[in-house]
Amino acid sequence: MNFPIGELSKRTGVKVPTIRFYEQIGLLPEPPRTESNQRRYGKAEADRLNFIRHSRALGFEVEDIRALLAMTSEPQGSCHQADSIARSHLSEIDRRIASLQALKAELSRMIDECGHGRICDCRIIEALADHSHCCTEH
Repeated sequence: MNFPIGELSKRTGVKVPTIRFYEQIGLLPEPPRTESNQRRYGKAEADRLNFIRHSRALGFEVEDIRALLAMTSEPQGSCHQADSIARSHLSEIDRRIASLQALKAELSRMIDECGHGRICDCRIIEALADHSHCCTEH
């Protein structure tokens, strides 16, 4: 297979500017070019780009993806580092979920305390104006 960047974009669901960005930062190797300077891609680049896209969809940071991609060049190596990266990412997700749950609880409390009267008596506006009215640190 030998196809241009637009076809790679269609096959992977990754926009052309994003593909170029991944090339610039070294996640995707610079492809060979035709005599007319057009980028040409094959199955290996499509597979790598799908890996990157899926990793980003799961929230992995670029440097983690770079490390995970480097591991794929040693298929017989230990997956300990991949496991460590995934566990660290999961811990960060758990931290963000806890933070979002605290935000949800605080907003729910503010809404529940709202008397649906006038703005001058609104608990939501009051809490937003003065953090000391909040029950949690968020």
